[in-house]
Amino acid sequence: MTEENQNPVAGDGNGKIAHPQKIYIKDASFESPGSPDIFTHEWTPNLEVEIDSQTRQIADDTYDVVMKVTAKAKVEGSTAFLAEVQQAGIFLLKGFEPDRLQRLQNVFCLRILYPYATAALADLITKGGFPSLMLAPMNFDAIYEQRLQQRQAETDGTNAVQH
Repeated sequence: MTEENQNPVAGDGNGKIAHPQKIYIKDASFESPGSPDIFTHEWTPNLEVEIDSQTRQIADDTYDVVMKVTAKAKVEGSTAFLAEVQQAGIFLLKGFEPDRLQRLQNVFCLRILYPYATAALADLITKGGFPSLMLAPMNFDAIYEQRLQQRQAETDGTNAVQH
């Protein structure tokens, strides 16, 4: 990929701007329904992590991007914890064609939000009395490309059925 795809700049001289304006937590929750009994079990959790995102235009060239990260741990069939963080950011994305704008929202913005979301999630889990959760880095470029390919395959399949 070119450097342009990897690192959009605040002002590139061509009227294109990609810049975070505000990073904030929209919502956070933590539950430990099995406590205090869960702390008497050996800590061998079955961990499930889900990541989702939504984008909403809030003004001309300004978007609210929300990344939701949910972590659920079970031990011996009992829920140890359920933690969720909705990390959000307001981004100025100006001068980009629709395809590039969509990529920025799903790659550039999520790449910025992810470290904040994982830190907030780890903090909730640790404060809940559990070992810290360290999530691996994510390749949002690869995830976005995979989703595009899946959509294209679904579209091709739908077109083939209609013929």
